[in-house]
Amino acid sequence: MNTDGIDRLGFLIHDSARLLRKRFETKGSAYGLSAAQWRLMVRLVKEEGVAQARLAELLEIEPISVSRLLDRMEEGGWIERRQDAGDRRVRMIFPTDKSREAFAAIKSVAGEVYDLALAGLTGEEKQVLVKGLNAIITNLSDGETPAADQTVTAKGNAA
Repeated sequence: MNTDGIDRLGFLIHDSARLLRKRFETKGSAYGLSAAQWRLMVRLVKEEGVAQARLAELLEIEPISVSRLLDRMEEGGWIERRQDAGDRRVRMIFPTDKSREAFAAIKSVAGEVYDLALAGLTGEEKQVLVKGLNAIITNLSDGETPAADQTVTAKGNAA
């Protein structure tokens, strides 16, 4: 029975994502942030003033892990914590100017990684790939709305 590689789909997606993260982490390490810290910072730059608990949901990690990441990032001058005006128990997280500047630089790093990953594919093949991945996300999301940066454009500008 010929399955055209469909039987390996999960492994291919997992390995592709792992290698993208690894390459991105290698290229982005010059800024002194881990991959998890980069992901958190990208969320903050795109959604300034997000609650710490919401960051945990968005990043799909435990709240205590987010708290530890934020502690290290605050010490490094990457983020600022502020009390929520409506609920003093809630801490809102904001990027600093340092984060905004690094975010601009890292977008070019992401572009390099995506260009490398997509080398050898035609424009049409890139569009079909993105369309297929978006369909998979839609099919498996159980009504969840994927975050804007999870929906990759044909140009690969998801960073």
